[in-house]
Amino acid sequence: MSQNWSRHVTETSNALDLESGVFSWDDPRKIALSLKQSADNSQRRKAEPFASAMSMLNFYINRAGKHLSVQQREVLEKAKNELRELYGKPRIQP
Repeated sequence: MSQNWSRHVTETSNALDLESGVFSWDDPRKIALSLKQSADNSQRRKAEPFASAMSMLNFYINRAGKHLSVQQREVLEKAKNELRELYGKPRIQP
């Protein structure tokens, strides 16, 4: 399998239809809203919408690893709390 398998999973996930470039955006709220919309609208996901959205976000952060800039990692970490807020879950304090 190619080195870009995680990119392939992110782009072709069977659970969520993601907006193009969602993880490269610089607005945590916009990222969270997009993930929420994708998870809420998905008929193929196997978990609850919140779990599916959070899983995809964590998957991307973990797979990007050292190739993710400090600034973008910070944006994505903030997007986690935005996602929690959108689903009425408690925020995690830094």
